[in-house]
Amino acid sequence: MVSQREGSLEAPTRHPLDWQSEDFWNEESLNQELERVYDICHGCRRCVSLCDAFPTLFDLVDESDTMEVDGVDKADYYKVVDQCYLCDMCYMSKCPYVPPHEWNVDFPHLMLRAKAVNFKKNGARPRDKILTSTDSVSGLVSIPVVDVTVNKLNQNKTFRGLLEKTLGVHKDAPVPKYHSKTLRKRVANLSQSIEPIETEKTTGKVALFATCYGNYNSPQLGEDFFKVFQHNKIQIQLVDQEVCCGMPKLELGDLESVAKAMEANIPILADMVDRGYDLIAPVPSCVLMFKQELPLMFPDDPNVQKVKAAFFDPFEYLFLRHKSELFNTEFKNPLGDISYQVACHLRVQNIGLKTRDILSMVPDTTVHAIERCSGHDGTYAVKKETHDKSVKIARPVVRKVNQMKAAHFASDCPMAATHIVNLAEEADVAEHPMSLLRKAYGI
Repeated sequence: MVSQREGSLEAPTRHPLDWQSEDFWNEESLNQELERVYDICHGCRRCVSLCDAFPTLFDLVDESDTMEVDGVDKADYYKVVDQCYLCDMCYMSKCPYVPPHEWNVDFPHLMLRAKAVNFKKNGARPRDKILTSTDSVSGLVSIPVVDVTVNKLNQNKTFRGLLEKTLGVHKDAPVPKYHSKTLRKRVANLSQSIEPIETEKTTGKVALFATCYGNYNSPQLGEDFFKVFQHNKIQIQLVDQEVCCGMPKLELGDLESVAKAMEANIPILADMVDRGYDLIAPVPSCVLMFKQELPLMFPDDPNVQKVKAAFFDPFEYLFLRHKSELFNTEFKNPLGDISYQVACHLRVQNIGLKTRDILSMVPDTTVHAIERCSGHDGTYAVKKETHDKSVKIARPVVRKVNQMKAAHFASDCPMAATHIVNLAEEADVAEHPMSLLRKAYGI
C-alpha cells in the first residue's frame, strides 16, 4: 500500500525508536519536537477524521490567543497524547510528511515518546497498570470458580457502576470473559501429526503465539485455528511458552516492561524459528508487535529480526499457501453476507485484505470490508474518560453494519468486534474470520 503523498511516490519508511538515548528522555527536547510536529499537523489537518488526537490538537490551537501552536500551553500538549492509541493509521495512510520526506514526521512514535517520558516521570494510575497487566490479571481471574464469579459480576449493573466509580472502568464498556479451561489446557486434544509441505515463503508448520486474549479470554478461537490449519495440511502447535507480547505496556509508555516481555518471548520464538516453524498470532496487535514495534525498538538484535521475518498474519499465511496451490477450497457451507471490520493494526501491516480474499473464496459468500477504526484500542474504549470518544469513533463502522444487516459480523480483532456488536442494532454476535472459515469447511 502506497499512500498519496505530496512530492513523493515512495512508500513510508520507519526509523528505529531511539529510546535508549539520553535525548529521547529529555523533556525540553521532547517539547520542541512536539511543537514542531504539532505545527505541521495544524497546517495540514488531513488526519482530522482518524481519531480524537487531531481534533484535540486543532481545538487547542484554534482557541489559543495566537491561533498558532506557540499559543498553546505546553502543559496542554499531553491532552493530545492522551487521545492517541498508536493505531498507526496516520503514519501509514494519511500523513504526506513521513520519511523519506525531509520533515520526518512520525506522529505515533512521537506520541509514544511522550507517553514514555510521562510514565517515567509520573508513573500511571492503578487502573491503567491493572488493565495493561494482562498476564497477571488473566492468570488470577481464570482460576476455576473465580472465572465464573468474575464473569457474572462483570454482567451485573450494580457491580459495574461501582467499578466505574472506584477504578474508572466505564460501566457500559464490554469486558472479556475469562475461562479456567484455557487454550493451553485444551491443546493436548488438538494435536495432529502432519508432514509439512514447504514452499518458497512458508515452511508448512506454524507455532501459534496464543496471546493473553487467545489463551484466557477466547480459547475456542485457538481451537478454530488448529482445525483450519490442520484441515489445510499445515502442522500447528502452540509456542512452547509465552508472556504478553507487550503491546498494552507499549501503549502505556512503559518501555521497560516491553523490554522485559521481549527478553522473555524472543529467545523462545527465535528457537522455534530455528526448528523450522513460521509464527502466527490470532490478534493483529500482537502480530504487529513482533513485525514492527519490537524490531524498531531493538534494531540491532538478530533474534528480534529473525522473529520479525518469520511472523505472519494468519490469513496472510493461508493466502501464501493458496498462491502455491496448497489452500483447501473445498467448502461445504456458504456464509452469505459478511460485514467485516478491518482492524487498524492489520491495515498498517501493508499486506492487503487477505482475510477478505480468503473468505471470498467460499461459494455464495460476499465480504463487505469496512476500513474504519473501531475506536477500541484495548483500553481506550474501556476507560471512563475515553469510552464516549471511542463510541464516536466507532459510529461509521456501526452505521455500515446496521445498513448491511449481514448474516455475520467479523473482525480480526476480537475486542474490536465485541465493541462494535455492543453498539450495533443489526449485529448480535462478534465472530472471528477464522471461526467463519471453520464454519465454511464444516469441520
